Amino acid sequence: MGAEAGVEEDPCVPEAGTYAVDYRDGSVGQVMGCEGGLVQLRPLGGGREWDCPPDAVGAADPGEVLRERVRELNRQVQARPR
Repeated sequence: MGAEAGVEEDPCVPEAGTYAVDYRDGSVGQVMGCEGGLVQLRPLGGGREWDCPPDAVGAADPGEVLRERVRELNRQVQARPR
């Protein structure tokens, strides 16, 4: 699904909209798509996308996603003026 005619999708690359881990540094992000042979990930709290080689990205398990969401919420609370 989503593959263009004659173009085979890489089964190792997570599908757009799913969550993935960048194995280079352990960052968790939402898969936005692929561009120029790289997987584009966006932080769970929003922000600037980053590129990751397909061989350095894998599906994030629910625990990893939850931990990253809690980290993002903590950052937001700490950044609020008191």
